[in-house]
Amino acid sequence: MKKNIKQNIISLFEQWSGDQLVNTELIPPSGSYREYIRIIGERQTVMGVYNSDKKENNAFVSFSRHFKLKGLPVPDILAVDESKDIYLQDDFGDTMLFDYIQKEREGDHFPESLILILKKTIKELVKFQVVGGEGLDYSVAYPRAAFDKQSMMWDLNYFKYYFLKLAKIPFDEQLLEDDYLKFTDFLLQAPSDYFLYRDFQSRNVMLKDGEPKFIDYQGGRKGALAYDLASLLYDSKADFPETLREELLVYYLDELSNYESVDIASFKTHYFAFVLIRMMQAMGAFGFRGFYEKKEHFLQSIPYALHDLKEVLPHLDFIDQYTELFSALENVTESEFLKTVGVKMENKLSISIQSFSYRRGIQPDGFVFDCRIIDDPVDDDGFMENQMKTEFLSTFFTEKTGMPAFLKSVCGVIDIAIDKSIKQNKKQLNVYFGCVGGQHRSVYAANYLAKYLKEKLDVEIDLKHLEVDNVEV
Repeated sequence: MKKNIKQNIISLFEQWSGDQLVNTELIPPSGSYREYIRIIGERQTVMGVYNSDKKENNAFVSFSRHFKLKGLPVPDILAVDESKDIYLQDDFGDTMLFDYIQKEREGDHFPESLILILKKTIKELVKFQVVGGEGLDYSVAYPRAAFDKQSMMWDLNYFKYYFLKLAKIPFDEQLLEDDYLKFTDFLLQAPSDYFLYRDFQSRNVMLKDGEPKFIDYQGGRKGALAYDLASLLYDSKADFPETLREELLVYYLDELSNYESVDIASFKTHYFAFVLIRMMQAMGAFGFRGFYEKKEHFLQSIPYALHDLKEVLPHLDFIDQYTELFSALENVTESEFLKTVGVKMENKLSISIQSFSYRRGIQPDGFVFDCRIIDDPVDDDGFMENQMKTEFLSTFFTEKTGMPAFLKSVCGVIDIAIDKSIKQNKKQLNVYFGCVGGQHRSVYAANYLAKYLKEKLDVEIDLKHLEVDNVEV
């Protein structure tokens, strides 16, 4: 997060609350382009958000205020500065439902306590769709007011161009387009006068005091019921067993019956069609973020998506009407390229390297190296004059300090740790470098280690500098 944005959020917090800033914590980025920072005051903690997309901000703020009035567990919007594209909202903590699932499950066994949380989540989903949709101002929905034919075609073409093409899956363009048009006609037969959350997956549900709280519904619009349930139950990396999906589907329909009469046969007629379009949208995202943007961790979801697609295809009684679409989907499940890239990425060790300031602190889970033992370049006579010159810090650290010996020792320790992690089939290793300001010594050391590992090993590196922006390796 750029310093001016961070300062704007801090100023908004101080103006709104009258509280004194104690600390801030940058929240790691997810799949979106929004940026989050936790603002910790003497009396309260809130979440600050920056998003340059004004229409998306307006949708989230408007929806949040409406849902809050409906008694839904969403964050309060505490303060907004539209001119700076920032706002403050309640802080729901750091426990995502997705992480809780991974922690509590034992293989395919989900304990009753976890199933209870999932049912609480589904209970609230039904309320979002039915009660939340009543009186909602869909004119602020972005980019579309409804999950209509245009929205569906966008998703299907997203899958075509960013997944099928980039994954080298053969298809006839015109025949696939014809199938898309017929498929969307079928989807549009389902009742659609409900709120469609759009991205109702376990990473967008937070757990606070054992209760589900909901975020990231700014893409919501009017639509059919089945799409959101499909989004939750067929969330690729959540990897629900089929028997649990069936149990939760029955529970969903039972909850829905508390609000309106339910034609179960009619609902199930379209349910797996919405499962399919949601899966295709998700695979399009994996392709765009993974193949196109080169964000490798998105490719780790591909093996799960392939597994889910294989399970779903037999349920698609209607699929033989769409010959080219069915052929493309079968080719996806059989693609050796996708199997190879997915397994390769899933098995690759991921190494997170972060520089930080001891003034702010961190909550480390891994190796922490204290760079304060190295002379500070700020104290050097030539610092003020030469600090903007790229070669100054490199020359200073290599010729005037003990940095080379320090980094040699660090690399030796991390080499041992990586070797051990690979042998134990661990997927994650975290390394932190700290100094007083988090801008010079720790940044230099983090950059050095990232470059050293990239040149030596086939590992995934995630490099972050918590106090500076756009520092290249």
